[in-house]
Amino acid sequence: MSDKKMTSSRRHHLKSLVLQIAFELIEVEKKEAVQEKANFMAELPALDLSGDQTALVEMLKKLAQSIDKVDEERYDAESKVTKADKEIEDLRMKVVEIQGMKKPALKKVRMSADAMLQALLGTKHKASMDFRANLKEVKKEVKEEGVDAVGDWRKNVDEQAGMDGRKKKFQG
Repeated sequence: MSDKKMTSSRRHHLKSLVLQIAFELIEVEKKEAVQEKANFMAELPALDLSGDQTALVEMLKKLAQSIDKVDEERYDAESKVTKADKEIEDLRMKVVEIQGMKKPALKKVRMSADAMLQALLGTKHKASMDFRANLKEVKKEVKEEGVDAVGDWRKNVDEQAGMDGRKKKFQG
C-alpha cells in the first residue's frame, strides 16, 4: 500500500459525491415519510361524530391519551438525537485536540532593512537606516613572526607553566 496523500481536488470531488448521495437519500426519506403519513391517515376510520355527548367526550379522552403518548415518544426521540449530537461534537473536539491545530506553512519573504523598519514602525516614521554604515571597521593587524618566534617556543612554554603562567595568559 502506498503512502501517497490524496490530492485536494480528489478529496473535494469525493466530498461532493458523498454530499450528493446524502442529499438524495434525505429526499427519498422525506418522500417515504409523506407516503407513510398518508397511508396511516388512510387506515384510520372516519370520525363518527354522531351519538350522545358522553360518547364524544370519551372519544376525545382517547384521542388526548394517544396524542400524549405520541408526544412522549417524539420527546424521547429528540432527546436521543440531541444526546448523540453532543457525543459527536465531543468526539470531534477530542479529534482536534489529538491532531493539534495545523500551522500554516510560512512563506519566506525577502525584505530590506528599510522595508522591515517601515513595516514595524508604520508609515509615521520614515526612518532610513543604513546598517552597514553603522558597523565598526576592524583593521587587521599583521603580526610579523619570523624565525625568532619559532626558536622562542621553549621560552613561552616555560613562562606559561604553572598557575602564574596561566594567570598571565588571562590577565594580559
